[in-house]
Amino acid sequence: MVIPVLVGLAGLLLWGLMAAAAEIRCVDAARAGARAAARSESGADVLRVTRTEAPSGARVSVTRSAGFVRVSVTVPPPRFPFGLKAEAAAWDEDDAEEEGT
Repeated sequence: MVIPVLVGLAGLLLWGLMAAAAEIRCVDAARAGARAAARSESGADVLRVTRTEAPSGARVSVTRSAGFVRVSVTVPPPRFPFGLKAEAAAWDEDDAEEEGT
């Protein structure tokens, strides 16, 4: 009776570690994408950098508004029972240069 409970507990702990690692990868990917977008890299380069860092199957969106670049990375629920999402924002360097001149 104890062995199946221990196996189940070990499985839950392993799943929790995988979810935490995927969340960290989402945060890192969003930050990398926001930095790339803030440096005025092309949209394709921003998506490439973000998708390289993100977990497989992640959705990436990039928006620019009010002088900021926002990158959102979302892992849909089929991979986990709940969706993972991370966002990062960076000041758009092009907007900063235009305001300074």
